[in-house]
Amino acid sequence: QVQLVESGGGLVQAGGSLRLSCAASGRAFSSYAMGWFRQAPGKEREFVVTTSWSGGSTYYADSVKGRFTISKDNAKNTVYLQMNSLKPEDTAVYYCAATHTLRLPVGRDEYDYWGQGTQVTVSS
Repeated sequence: QVQLVESGGGLVQAGGSLRLSCAASGRAFSSYAMGWFRQAPGKEREFVVTTSWSGGSTYYADSVKGRFTISKDNAKNTVYLQMNSLKPEDTAVYYCAATHTLRLPVGRDEYDYWGQGTQVTVSS
């Protein structure tokens, strides 16, 4: 019964920034892991970052480490993905995901709940 809704995507120039939002509803998320994935046309959905809802730990893909930052607003049940120094290869549909686990899953098959995605396009 968890529902996730992403927003904040758009078109930006290489080197620019975007902040994505993921609004969650249905249950308290203190025992959940939250993740961001992305999928470009013709490619598999790939891991970007995961975090515990409590914010105790995070894990970033090497491709975004140092450029992307995940954060949360517990009162609003919202997860954010701040994306800086964007590159054309970051172009994809970005998905928010959630699952009930104490681990930090990096595989798409490990997540049970998904948003509909938001398009991010980075021009060169």
